[in-house]
Amino acid sequence: MGVQFEDGVWFQIIDEEKRSQTESQTSDVIVYDIFGFENKSLPYSLTYSLTIIDTPGFGDTTNTKRDESISQRLLDLFQSEDGVNKIHAVGLVMKASENRLSDRQRYIFDSVVSLFGKDLEKSIVALITHSDGVTPENALEALEIAKIECPRNGNNEPVHFLFNNQQSKERTEKNESCLETAWRITERGMDELTAFLGKTAPEKLLVTTKVLCDRIKLNACIENLKERINEVELKQTEARQRQEELAKHKEEMQNNENFSVEVLQFYKEKEYIKTGWWGGVFFNGTLCCTNCQENCHLDCTWAWYPGHCYVMSGGKCTSCTGKCRASDHVKGDWKYVQKTRKVWQTSEDMKKKYEKNKSESQKQM
Repeated sequence: MGVQFEDGVWFQIIDEEKRSQTESQTSDVIVYDIFGFENKSLPYSLTYSLTIIDTPGFGDTTNTKRDESISQRLLDLFQSEDGVNKIHAVGLVMKASENRLSDRQRYIFDSVVSLFGKDLEKSIVALITHSDGVTPENALEALEIAKIECPRNGNNEPVHFLFNNQQSKERTEKNESCLETAWRITERGMDELTAFLGKTAPEKLLVTTKVLCDRIKLNACIENLKERINEVELKQTEARQRQEELAKHKEEMQNNENFSVEVLQFYKEKEYIKTGWWGGVFFNGTLCCTNCQENCHLDCTWAWYPGHCYVMSGGKCTSCTGKCRASDHVKGDWKYVQKTRKVWQTSEDMKKKYEKNKSESQKQM
């Protein structure tokens, strides 16, 4: 943007706002559009703006659900009419001193590769921070050991760019020369990065979008299947308990048809959930099948109407038991919750319920 070290100022696009751990995380994917490049002398042809997509919450080992949310956000971004449909590069950030990729970095890299696949196999670059300006042998060796597939430079090294952001440190007589050196390292790294972008053809994200769609559909089906398995187990527990009560009070029941005992009963009810909007466009809710009384897609963001959800194919659901029509589904601020309760029933009621549950369990297993 034309700022020089002598100016004593710098541009900062990230708001270092501290948030409470309990505060809702709504910024899993942040898109920065940097304007003002018109009529600037830049290392590559950039007509209007530079777009940076940041995923600061990705790879948070304390909250794996957030990664699913980030994948959903990326898909929303790639499919949105005014979103992003092509990318020049994916940057893997690491420190110059690191001699191995951490488990978190490895996880993030593998996740990104699984999202983008061959779309960007020649555009994954290393962004080396805390650099002293010399070849970052430790970091490069870490990339080699991890067998990271990325483009090579003229020295047959993984393509990398050096940075040392210390602009915010106060300039004193003692440290000004060190800070200027750090500035030059970063300035050179940025020039080299923008030159690389200028020579790299942007990749359209067609494959990425399909992969993300398939992943969301698969995750929704898995979650639904888990709930169905849990339902079968609860019904089996109910059936066993009724069988035990029937055996325990067999004699009393034979003498009195109206004899009643307290037994376990499985049921479902609607539970309201917290919903919200993302970017004022996407509505976060749950897609449910009213026929099967099942949750077909938890945290559905993109679809305004059931028929537009990713779990739908050919107008029918790929998630619920009955593979029901889209018109049998609703999207709203509630979901089905499985519960059990104790109720009093007569021997005749128990026998009928036991036989029904036993039959249903055998069919579903």
